[in-house]
Amino acid sequence: MPSLGSLLIRLLYLTNKKVFHAPDTLGDENFIMACWHGELLMIPYAYTHYKKTPKVKLVISEHFDGNLITKTLNKFGFETIRGSSTRGGVKALIESIKSLKDGYDLGITPDGPKGPRHIVHDGIVVMAQKAKVRIVLVEIKPTLYWQIPSWDKFIIPKPFGEIHYYISDFIDVSDMSLEDAKDTIKNGLLKNEL
Repeated sequence: MPSLGSLLIRLLYLTNKKVFHAPDTLGDENFIMACWHGELLMIPYAYTHYKKTPKVKLVISEHFDGNLITKTLNKFGFETIRGSSTRGGVKALIESIKSLKDGYDLGITPDGPKGPRHIVHDGIVVMAQKAKVRIVLVEIKPTLYWQIPSWDKFIIPKPFGEIHYYISDFIDVSDMSLEDAKDTIKNGLLKNEL
């Protein structure tokens, strides 16, 4: 199943035109890359657009669907940290901060794994501030897509359209209050809402 999943992601990517609205480079510093849970499917290519050799861990829930996602992402050379705001959260938070301090990039869905949709949880801000790293926000907007009737309105691009990647410059939340940082992240991820 994970092999099939990674093959499907690759096929959807290859059969779409890609348009990157993004900085030319993100340099060598490590960072947290964030996108909404509903736009997660095509996130590997936002990362590999900048870093051809992955040194990244993605925070994935300990729920059953998290197992499938983990195995699928492993096919792209991505490592995972298991845990979320609803299960294994403290362990995942500590491991994420340690990984960032060890030079890994981190991928996270700030409204995952169970929502509410487009509501930023505290974890991403705590991680960025404790590890002293900046955040990159990613919106993934296909022109043709299926939308699953789930809590996150999960999007699957259809073939033969365009996938628009909106990737922000670095966002520094080090001096922000928790609420201001969460508002900044939310607003940044809703700039190009479908």
